[in-house]
Amino acid sequence: MNFLRGVMGGQAAGPQPSGAETIQKLCDRVASSTLLEDRRDAVRALKSLSKKYRMEVGTQAMDHLINILQTDRSDSEILGYALDTLYNIICNDEEEEQDESEDAVTPIPASGKNKNVSMPDEAAQKQADDLGAQFTEQFVQDPEHVTLLLALLEEFDFHVRWPGVKLLTALLKNQCVQVQGIILVSPMGVSRLMDLLADSREVIRNDGLLLLQQLTKSNAAIQKIVAFENAFERLLDIITEEGSSDGGIVVEDCLLLLVNLLKNNSSNQNFFKEGSYIQRMKPWFEVGDDNSGWSAQKVTNLHLMLQLVRVMVSPVNSPGASASCQKSMYQCGLLQQLCTILMATGVPADILTETINTVSEVIRGSQVNQDYFASVNAPSNPPRPAIVVLLMSMVNERQPFVLRCAVLYCFQCFLYKNQKGQGEIVATLLPSTIDANSISAGQLLCGGLFSVDSLSNWCAAVALAHALQDNLTQKEQLLRVQLATSLGKPPVSLLQQCTNILSQGDKIVRRGSKVQTRVGLLMLLCTWINNCPIAVTHFLHNQENVPFLTAQISENLGEDERLVQGLCALLLGICIYYNDNSLENYTKEKLKQLIEKRIGKENFVEKLGFITKHELYSRAAQKPQPVFPSPEQMLFDHEFTKLVKELEGVITKAVHKSSEDEKKEEEVKKTLEQHDNIVTQYKELIREQDAQIQELKEQVASMSSQNEQMQTTVTQQLAQIQQHKDQYNILKLKLGKENQNQSNSQGDSSQVNGLQTEELTQLREEVEELRKQHTLLQTQLHDKDALINTLRSETAEGSAGGSDNTELLKELEALRSQVESQLAEINQMKTERQELLRRAEAGSSDAASSSDGSLDAAKMAEVESRLAAQTTETERLKEEAKSLSASRAELEQQLASATSTVAILQTEQAKLQTEVQESKKEQDDLLMLLADQDQKIHSLKQKLKDLGETVDDEDDLEARDQTDDDFEEDEDED
Repeated sequence: MNFLRGVMGGQAAGPQPSGAETIQKLCDRVASSTLLEDRRDAVRALKSLSKKYRMEVGTQAMDHLINILQTDRSDSEILGYALDTLYNIICNDEEEEQDESEDAVTPIPASGKNKNVSMPDEAAQKQADDLGAQFTEQFVQDPEHVTLLLALLEEFDFHVRWPGVKLLTALLKNQCVQVQGIILVSPMGVSRLMDLLADSREVIRNDGLLLLQQLTKSNAAIQKIVAFENAFERLLDIITEEGSSDGGIVVEDCLLLLVNLLKNNSSNQNFFKEGSYIQRMKPWFEVGDDNSGWSAQKVTNLHLMLQLVRVMVSPVNSPGASASCQKSMYQCGLLQQLCTILMATGVPADILTETINTVSEVIRGSQVNQDYFASVNAPSNPPRPAIVVLLMSMVNERQPFVLRCAVLYCFQCFLYKNQKGQGEIVATLLPSTIDANSISAGQLLCGGLFSVDSLSNWCAAVALAHALQDNLTQKEQLLRVQLATSLGKPPVSLLQQCTNILSQGDKIVRRGSKVQTRVGLLMLLCTWINNCPIAVTHFLHNQENVPFLTAQISENLGEDERLVQGLCALLLGICIYYNDNSLENYTKEKLKQLIEKRIGKENFVEKLGFITKHELYSRAAQKPQPVFPSPEQMLFDHEFTKLVKELEGVITKAVHKSSEDEKKEEEVKKTLEQHDNIVTQYKELIREQDAQIQELKEQVASMSSQNEQMQTTVTQQLAQIQQHKDQYNILKLKLGKENQNQSNSQGDSSQVNGLQTEELTQLREEVEELRKQHTLLQTQLHDKDALINTLRSETAEGSAGGSDNTELLKELEALRSQVESQLAEINQMKTERQELLRRAEAGSSDAASSSDGSLDAAKMAEVESRLAAQTTETERLKEEAKSLSASRAELEQQLASATSTVAILQTEQAKLQTEVQESKKEQDDLLMLLADQDQKIHSLKQKLKDLGETVDDEDDLEARDQTDDDFEEDEDED
């Protein structure tokens, strides 16, 4: 202790040890001291020297500090000092280390010195960063060190948990990927870190947010784990508790973490949407009427909130996920709230710009959201559509550049896959819909298109091109637009005016000489005439356009003009590819000959390639939003880059094709069209066949159901027959036993004499049961007879149907014989006609036999008239024969089905008849047995009478039973 006080206390006598020597002695004391207090003081001293002697402490003391973390887990104070020391040597930030120790020897002057030190230069900062990365790499070489740190975070003590959070954050900043991998494989590693958000101490919770920000950077697996640890619910609760957009930096940290979890992570985005967390974002954007005095933190918070909304509907997401989120945002009122901010006053410019970008992506490609946005009006007098107000800002050169870009992006998203919106914009330019008392979107676009501001020219041209994108109808409608250039001159079309700006007039050329203006107009013209032969014809109809394009392409201009040359080549190539050869002077072949003579095919293709080789082309092709560092670099539109990529190859092929190749291609197209027609016919035939198959399937289903019903009936009848057989067998067995008993009684007279009354009663009961069964069998026999008669009548009907078919077949054979006789007569007539013609030719050579020739001619005319009549009759008979053949085929099919049905019914009938015969035979046997039984009973009664026993007849028994019943009734009444 005296040694430490000597080192850290006041000046002592004798030479002072250097910093490295002091650190070495402290490290030895940490390693060798047995008392906890000595080790604690040594670690505290290392902490105080760790910022000034960062290199020495990190090199000599790191292993000892890690050992302290492993061995002295029971003392929270020494753990806190060790964690703080490790943080100081690993962290690269220049922030002052807050020392929570109450020890008086803490080097406060050193801390004050750090406050006054000026910022290090770049070399010193780079050296410090390298030092932090070096120590971080040394620490994480053993994954157990990170696992140990995660275990220490479970300690609730503030002096342990807070330094541990800061140290782990510093490790993630320096070696993010490696530390993420260790935490990912550590059991419950991410869950332990998520527990920091539930800590009641705000300092630890807030630093836990910073830790999770570093942890979730560019690691989808950890992002999913954090999301499923209920991170969204916790973060949204913290944002609400802190005051939403009016909150402090904690809200900012929560929003940054949410952006990390959702950006480019479709799984988390879907989880966020399905958890109804989008609805909880709506209150964030409830801005009051008084929008003055926005704090910098509120602007930052709202900017991040808007960015979070954009993450959910970003164009880089899958279309299905974005559409689902767009639908939810409209249904919960979030889009309406954003439009309210859009039209509010007093909103800062950067928030307004980001809101426009956010609304753009919320409505992009969603018809419902686009229709709602079209209905939004600005709070002005008179009210104007929000689109018109935004376009006024876009064509106003005094507005900020980023705001104008945002408005252009909003207009593009409004028209994206929105043919209805495209039609509404183009309609504002047509003569029949122009309202002189109000400003329309079309008027603003035309005003921007012909403005002196080149950026307005470019934005208006691109916006108008998006109104024509993939919409042939609007391209043709826009050809009707007429513009009044000046007093006393006739109006010109919009297409003509655009080409005039490029090619004619001193003043116009002065405006069009700007590269940005000409690029915008050329992009508009290319989009306009693409895939629209009528627009190509209108463009070529102006005799000056083609010479201007060829002159521009063939000239050797500077670097700035190469892009214009490439766009001119693209425009001329579209005129060739989509040319319908309606203008004789500018057919495909003549334009290609002109290119070959004036420019050269290879030179033309080279100039066409200038577009894709431009440095700004690839930047515009990356994403739909127009983001440019300066107005001068605003040259390409995202959708136009797609068009160039699509047309470059086909135009090159079209220019190199010869007339023979084009003819072959046209023939191939015709063949393909014929094939398409054949395929269409086959499709129709297949549809008809499918319908017929469906009908047949229904018929088969109905017949199957009938068959099942019949099978059920047959099964029931078989079951009844089997039941009758079983009853018959039982009766047989009973009668056999009775016969055996009777034979035994006849052999032994003593047993007959001893016959009891109980046995007689049993015999009577059996006889009564046999009579009942006999009655039941007779009833069933009558039912089966009725069923057999029904089957016979159905069979007779089937036979009648077969006789009708036979009569139709006979009638068909008669018609066939009649047709054959008519054909024979026609052949005879033809023979006579040929003979007459031959005789007429012979008679024409002989002038003396003119009268015979006239008679032959008359006869031949008569024969021809008869022949014509016979031919007509024959055609009629053929038609009848065809119809009868069809009827015969149908009848044959019906006859075959009826025959098969009759055969089935006959088979069933034969089976039933066989079964009925068997039943009748069994019944006859039964009757015989009953008769024998009655005779035996009668003989037994006679014997009993002879023996002197009183035996009642059946009538006496019935009378006695009736008397007994009457007596019982009287007793009941009494």
